[in-house]
Order: sequence, then C-alpha cells, then structure tokens
Amino acid sequence: MSATLSLIREGIGIELRQRPFAITVDGKEVATLEPHATVEVPVEPGQHTLLIQSGRYTSRSHSFEVAEDSVASFRCHSAMVWPRYVASLIVPSLGISLRRQ
Repeated sequence: MSATLSLIREGIGIELRQRPFAITVDGKEVATLEPHATVEVPVEPGQHTLLIQSGRYTSRSHSFEVAEDSVASFRCHSAMVWPRYVASLIVPSLGISLRRQ
C-alpha cells in the first residue's frame, strides 16, 4: 500500500519567480512543479522530510507523517512581495513558502 503527497503551487498575488520547483522527499527529487499546478506523488506511509527548490532558492525543510491510504497536502509559492524577495537574496530559504494544508 502507499500514501500520497499532494502539492499545490498557488498563492495570493503574482509570484516574482516563475521557474519550476523541484520537489525533494527524503533527499531524493521526485517531481517538478510548474506555476499554478498541482502534483501528486506516491510515498510510503510513515515519516518523511519535504523540501522545495528552485535554483539556489528553497523552502524550509518540513517533516510530515502520512498514514496508509491517506494524503498529505501542502501549498507552496515563491516570494510574492518585494521585501521577502529581497530578503531571499540573502537568505535563500525565504525564497519559497511551503505550508501544510
């Protein structure tokens, strides 16, 4: 059996970076995510670590647990306001927002 990781790339406003995101689960790239898209990735039930990357910009690493036959849902987007965009030039982990839904 397996579980599902669902990622939605959507925010309120205009993303300032439009490049595809690489989805990394437990240190392994499993898919890419385009702007205004949704990706579902099968994962094994249990504890995982999720990271989203685009070039040098990343999200903060998120640990999550997913049970068998269930879905772990996240929403992500790149910086959408200028102060966060500028801050991400210094701290790349501010470049992508990732939240569990």
